[in-house]
Amino acid sequence: MPWTEHTVVRDGVRLVCRDRGGPGRPLVLLHGLAGHAGEWDALAELLAPRHRLVAVDQRGHGASERRPEDVSRAAYVDDVVAVVRDLELERPVLIGQSLGGHTAMLTAAAHPELPGAVVLVEAGCGGPNPGLGEHIGGWLDSWPVPFASREAAAAFFGGGPAGAGWAAGLVERDGGWWPRFDRDVMVGSVTGLARRSFHEEWDRVACPALLVLARKSFLPGEEVDEMLRRRPATHAVSVPGTGHDLHLERPEALYGALSAFLEGLG
Repeated sequence: MPWTEHTVVRDGVRLVCRDRGGPGRPLVLLHGLAGHAGEWDALAELLAPRHRLVAVDQRGHGASERRPEDVSRAAYVDDVVAVVRDLELERPVLIGQSLGGHTAMLTAAAHPELPGAVVLVEAGCGGPNPGLGEHIGGWLDSWPVPFASREAAAAFFGGGPAGAGWAAGLVERDGGWWPRFDRDVMVGSVTGLARRSFHEEWDRVACPALLVLARKSFLPGEEVDEMLRRRPATHAVSVPGTGHDLHLERPEALYGALSAFLEGLG
């Protein structure tokens, strides 16, 4: 079944979603910072026979509003709520990687009636990190844009499925390949995340939760330990041979972890 594109407008901000349709419980897929909805394509092929899939280009990313005035954590959460309600998704599972996982967690905390479950892929509660914006800005400044080709971009991003996934988010313009976001919007999007820990929000998540970690995880071990201590019913798995972009590197392994979790939801 091919993707169908939907546009949801909330407070004047245009959000573009890709809807795969399908039977069963709906799954809402939220990419990470500087990402795009297409990152989930390989995983979607595996999940499609049993689920309705909705992949969202979040504000400031991809085909959605490129320069929204509000890039707060609350704005990202309200966007998810708007998409779920506009597409009439009943108790969807919110699946997010990195920043998208943080958004999924905050949505479940603020709107306990909305999701049937949450899946955090390489995402946690965060904590005070005053240098995060500068770090993200420096990383984006290191991109040699425009890239000469998608192949050159994929090589820059490390090659393999992860590199190809990042390169797929670029758009061709004026003879080169460019990102579909702006640096300042990305830096602004992590500002709220870096101000404090969100453990209190994690405590308020009432639905089942799955934490999927890479073998070379970005999450500090003590943060994972604290999350599991605070919510001992949380399911947690580690995917061997992966880094932060495990959804791109080993979608079949992520599918295995998701399938077991989703079957347990009934």
